[in-house]
Amino acid sequence: MKYLTSLLLTSATACCGLALMGGSAAAAPTCEDGPIQLGSVSTITGPVDFSDGPSGAKAVFDQLNAAGGINGCTIEYTMADDKGDPQVAAQAARDLIDNRNVVALGGGASLLECAVNAGTYKRNDVLSVQGVGVDPMCFNAPTIAPVNVGPYTLTTAMLDYASNELKNEKLCAFFIILGGTQEAYAQAVKRWEAMSGKTIHLVDMTLPLQGDLTPYLIKARDSGCDAVLTNQVEPGVVQMINTADAQKIEGIDWIFLASGYTEGVAKALPDTRQPVYLGTEWEPYTEVNAANGDWMAVMEKAGLAKTAFSQGGYLAAKVLVDTISSIDGPVTRETIKAKLTEGKPMKYSIAGSDYVFGDAAKHAPMQATKVMQLSGGKWVPRTTDWYVLPPVE
Repeated sequence: MKYLTSLLLTSATACCGLALMGGSAAAAPTCEDGPIQLGSVSTITGPVDFSDGPSGAKAVFDQLNAAGGINGCTIEYTMADDKGDPQVAAQAARDLIDNRNVVALGGGASLLECAVNAGTYKRNDVLSVQGVGVDPMCFNAPTIAPVNVGPYTLTTAMLDYASNELKNEKLCAFFIILGGTQEAYAQAVKRWEAMSGKTIHLVDMTLPLQGDLTPYLIKARDSGCDAVLTNQVEPGVVQMINTADAQKIEGIDWIFLASGYTEGVAKALPDTRQPVYLGTEWEPYTEVNAANGDWMAVMEKAGLAKTAFSQGGYLAAKVLVDTISSIDGPVTRETIKAKLTEGKPMKYSIAGSDYVFGDAAKHAPMQATKVMQLSGGKWVPRTTDWYVLPPVE
């Protein structure tokens, strides 16, 4: 099936973007000083490769430019690599703001750049539509609003799912703690306890990024856990389930976050009988359906892999394109900020929550997940509808 790509801004999609932002049909963004400058700071080389995020955003902008831009305005998008280094991340943000004169940031995916650069963005009145928020500051700064659910909200959502849908009674959580994430994970657990009126059975925040997991799985078994939630990434997910199989552990539901949602995990565990579940950040990227249609079409045209990270970059770019399309007059930091902080909901098919930036001290607009289950070496949807958390009070 061919899907029309709204990112090429046909007249229909231009109207849609304007309606989402509450602009008038007469809105006409202008760019007298040349292409609109946008950018991102991402971890591309170093300990991890998050390049699919900004690459997905760039594909959106490249295809938009090829179709003539927005009211004739093209977008010049700069992908900066922070290499997982705080000093490099700080320098990259300064370069984007001072030398490239970006009017906004979007599509970034980094281990640490939110924590490093949130203050810089605030001092320079620059807003960031983060593609993949990772560190806690991505969800706790006035200048940053990610398009992803994030590991902390997803922790709350999956504990809630395990309790309400899987009927687990003794929920346990084992976390890998990197940087300043301990408090964020602790708050995510407390949010679930406040919502549910229940108490977590066991929390262990000493899970190693590498090393033998056997003692932790034995601890879970001997503590009577009937569900174990963890924030393991791909290799750790495989190791944990293989260890559970080797120890012949039964009666535990294994709950992972979106970091475990990869085809590599599924292919590595074709024969496990362990019940494995996880939450997605957007529409499951392994599903070919109408909700994913436009994103898939954009990635295919750009020759990019279809991954969850590229969904984040794509969605952040869509938000910025619709925001710019709603501006009547010069596109500047001030006019983009004015539109985003109006707080008008923006709805996209690949997301379970409306995206809202708004004017607040912190932002975590995405509060919905879909749950996948591992079965025969494949991820299969466990939920048809979005599993949505109640609003944060």
